[in-house]
Amino acid sequence: MDQSRDFGINVSTETGTLKRLLIHSPDRGLGKVVPSKAQDWLFEDIVHLDTMRRGEYDYYVKLLLYFLDPEKIKGKLAEIDADETRSFYIPGSEKYFDSDRVVDIQKLLGEILQDSNTRIKLTAAICGIEKCSFRIHEELNTYDPHELAKIFISGSCPDKKMLFAPLPNLIFMRDIGIVINKHILLNKPAKSARTRESILAQFVFFYHPMFAQIRQNLIEIPDNENHFLLPDDEKASDYHRCTLEGGDVMTVAPNHLLIGCSERTSIYAAQQVMKILFEQDIVQKITIIKIPKKRDYMHIDTIFTQVKKNVWVLLGSLARLGDEAKKKDVLHFLAPVDVNKEFRILQFKKGSEQQPKEIENLEELLAEISTEDLGSTEPVQFIYSGDNEFPYGEREQWTDSCNLLALKDGVVIGYDRNDKTLEAFRKKGFTIISAQHLLQEFEAGTLSPDTLTDTFITLPSAELSRARGGSHCMSMPILRES
Repeated sequence: MDQSRDFGINVSTETGTLKRLLIHSPDRGLGKVVPSKAQDWLFEDIVHLDTMRRGEYDYYVKLLLYFLDPEKIKGKLAEIDADETRSFYIPGSEKYFDSDRVVDIQKLLGEILQDSNTRIKLTAAICGIEKCSFRIHEELNTYDPHELAKIFISGSCPDKKMLFAPLPNLIFMRDIGIVINKHILLNKPAKSARTRESILAQFVFFYHPMFAQIRQNLIEIPDNENHFLLPDDEKASDYHRCTLEGGDVMTVAPNHLLIGCSERTSIYAAQQVMKILFEQDIVQKITIIKIPKKRDYMHIDTIFTQVKKNVWVLLGSLARLGDEAKKKDVLHFLAPVDVNKEFRILQFKKGSEQQPKEIENLEELLAEISTEDLGSTEPVQFIYSGDNEFPYGEREQWTDSCNLLALKDGVVIGYDRNDKTLEAFRKKGFTIISAQHLLQEFEAGTLSPDTLTDTFITLPSAELSRARGGSHCMSMPILRES
């Protein structure tokens, strides 16, 4: 690991040109999810791993490389696709693409495990939470660092023996943390199935040289004071629990952060984040968006994401909710008695936290971000899931029509299966092109990532959509152009 490398960490918008991100390709653990445990491990269904990898996610990686690190892939697609071993995608293999811009967290994990002290600490931590026997602890010490990284993630050894549960949700890198300007907010997962993910992420962020320059900028959310003295039923209550996942956090402008309060992110955690960020002068404005605690929505990035400075995609049935909120006292918003309220938006500014501004609906908030925070002079446009046509809005939101990753302003990646939403994009003047076709055009030199504008790139998604997360969920941007 080269300590001298300069790795930029800075995200201050959702659509600035993407320069570096963390991902995780589907690993062998996903092929071991069984029906009886699928929902416990936060999957909707079991998946066919080979199809998910070769037919779907590999296109995602190739697109990211073409946009962020083209030297790693240009002119090599035929060779890459012909390799049955997929070694190009596997950290630690001889042919691994090994990019400093499209970075698999498994690679970083393998690299920090090369240090014996880090290896001892992390192995002890994992064995502790997984209640491993002493013999398993000893067995783990026999593997090389990159194989050990695979075991920590997949839960299984090369001989297919399972030591502990897989981490199928690690492909959704957004949830382990979020970059807010030059700081990284670490998550606190809501479900026990993701506890090991959180520990692996902590070790990577605190021990890998990529993050050495901003180690003092890593933000951890404190638990409720004396939480260990609370009765179990109170610990689980929305007001006392401290949980936060990255899908509920968006850095939409240098001075403005959005935090969703959902089934995965608690009001208490949102309060703690707001307190820390205001005290450290990291942002000046935080908007809390309280959404229904439903599996349908999960995080705020499942109901809206930004496409370009003045364009958003969102779920129409939630777009104009919140009108009744003005009838309630704002002080009730953060109180236990208010946890059943379905939808509400409050905006807090540093220095006047006790006088939040109530925002009537989601469209009003997003329009304000485009015009006031980002200075857009073009009319703000909304593209609706399912073209806002019943029942396609809800159907396609379920398969991540609103969960898009912007590679740059106006160029996004999403799933190919959401036909009505794609038609809505066409109506707004966007070009729809499949990942496979676009990569062929890139290889032929007839199209270029630099000149692409107003484009929706479609990924195959039959298996990926079973996991309940889209391209936004599958990315953790760590560097964007301002």
